Amino acid sequence: MHGTLAQNAGLLDAVRDGMASVPNVDCAVCVPFPYLFQAQQKLSGSNVKWGAQDVHQLDKGAYTGEVSASMLCDFGCGYVIVGHSERRAYYGESSRLVAEKFLAAQQAGLTPILCVGETLEQRESGVTEAVVAEQLDAVIGLGGVQALRNAVVAYEPVWAIGTGKTASSSQAQVVHAFIRQRVAAQDGQTAAGLCILYGGSVKANNAAELFEMPDIDGGLIGGASLVAEEFLAICRAGQV
Repeated sequence: MHGTLAQNAGLLDAVRDGMASVPNVDCAVCVPFPYLFQAQQKLSGSNVKWGAQDVHQLDKGAYTGEVSASMLCDFGCGYVIVGHSERRAYYGESSRLVAEKFLAAQQAGLTPILCVGETLEQRESGVTEAVVAEQLDAVIGLGGVQALRNAVVAYEPVWAIGTGKTASSSQAQVVHAFIRQRVAAQDGQTAAGLCILYGGSVKANNAAELFEMPDIDGGLIGGASLVAEEFLAICRAGQV
């Protein structure tokens, strides 16, 4: 929950202009609902896509304060984040609800970014894979494994979000490989094409090492995305 119209203007301009010279990197910014129109205005015609940070699971109804997938489409969104750890922790969103949001977004033509990840307590208890599997399986169970063909998965260890702590590249790779293998057990083609991002204190000084891992396809950037040069440096680290 950051930004103002004035602050966003400079940030979006800088990202748009900077990304013009970064080929072969897919880039999207997911902004708070009030700033979707501004993002549409600033980014239309560029190689930077935009999206939202959440969506309601139903398309319409008496749900004051909520925003539907079709509304996001009215603002040209290409992406929407579902199941972010903060939504799960602060608003009690279950994996079932996240799966419903995922499918609602997809049915509207959006690409959902499904967030999965464990808390520090869960990692220390040795249940990381069980937690991630439950979150992933909720979507597969509701929509089928092929629903992941038009989606992005983001592994975000909760203990590494906004804490300054970062999973080592090898720690992140282990979980990314687990995600891909779990999908591959049901559909190898879907697994091979699945984009899996790492989210957890990604910065310019650790992005290249993370992105070199075989199953880490990019980053879901948090605080570093609020500084244009930092964000652009991370994007450049993803060049192939």
